[in-house]
Amino acid sequence: MADGFTPKPPEPVRGRPFERGRSGNPIGRRPGCRNKATIAAAAFLEGESEALARKAVELALTGDPTAMRLCLERIMPPCRERSVKFALPSIESAADIALAMKAVTSALADGVITPGEAGRIAAVVDTFVQAIETSDFERRLKLLEDTRSRATEGTAGWGGRFNP
Repeated sequence: MADGFTPKPPEPVRGRPFERGRSGNPIGRRPGCRNKATIAAAAFLEGESEALARKAVELALTGDPTAMRLCLERIMPPCRERSVKFALPSIESAADIALAMKAVTSALADGVITPGEAGRIAAVVDTFVQAIETSDFERRLKLLEDTRSRATEGTAGWGGRFNP
């Protein structure tokens, strides 16, 4: 029954024509392949790096703040976290937490550690507290379950009625 109706051809997909996480080029760019602009800049500056570095040092020595910053950033990398050395008492139970926090606050007050370092150390102590509490809870729960199972072993035979 050809009534002159032809199906409409499918329209191009709008929005996301490719599967999620897969581009139009599934192989992608080869590892180590550099951008064309980077290659052009490297070719332009080839052989001039020593002269440019010398000029930057000369400008820094004459007082140019931008050149100074550039040179100093290359000489001294930005500061990362430092190792903190102070006496933190051992923590064996939740009762020892007060002594540990006292040591942290004393080190902070004496200027041995910074407020940021004190906060990070306090967070570690808090995580340790949570681990102790979880361990203690698990131990007490197992003890209760063992006590309960021993108590119900003798009562299971009197008619099969068990009331937990």
